[in-house]
Amino acid sequence: MRNLTQKSTALRLARFGTLLALMGALTACQTMQAMMETPEKEKKAEVIPPVVEPIPVRSARASMIAPIVETRETITATGYAVVSIQNHKTPAQKRLLAIRASKLDAYRALTEQVYGQHLDATTTVADMTVMSDTFRTRVEGVIYGAVLVSITPAGDDTYETTLSLDARVVDDLRALYLGQLASNIR
Repeated sequence: MRNLTQKSTALRLARFGTLLALMGALTACQTMQAMMETPEKEKKAEVIPPVVEPIPVRSARASMIAPIVETRETITATGYAVVSIQNHKTPAQKRLLAIRASKLDAYRALTEQVYGQHLDATTTVADMTVMSDTFRTRVEGVIYGAVLVSITPAGDDTYETTLSLDARVVDDLRALYLGQLASNIR
């Protein structure tokens, strides 16, 4: 199990390193493009080269993460839970447990959006026929600063909870998580 965790952590760091390399390449490409847009006559006539403002790494990172978080100011997640399957005798306690379960499901969905999902898949093929197909997912992360938007009944036997999270907090959460991963490897 520990070996699997180390491989998973190494894979995450490799992906993070690739992301940093891409951000650096994007920054360099945009800086080179700005320099190339100056006509040749202007380049020769100038004694002091123009100051080319480097593109901050944060803006490059934000442009790469933008498709994940999109351009919304906040991300939202909704969780659901069924009242009748809650393990209690009284209807009032079942409702409270369903509300709590729907809130936890919303937090899980929010965590998936912030950190992504770890997916393990196994397919067994024999005689050119799929014998079994197994998927396991895992979500890991810390969420803080989430705002409870609503808790509402959805139908007769289900509760729905919606949470929202500011996009700036998402950046902070990811940075803290990646810092924790880096410190665990050492």
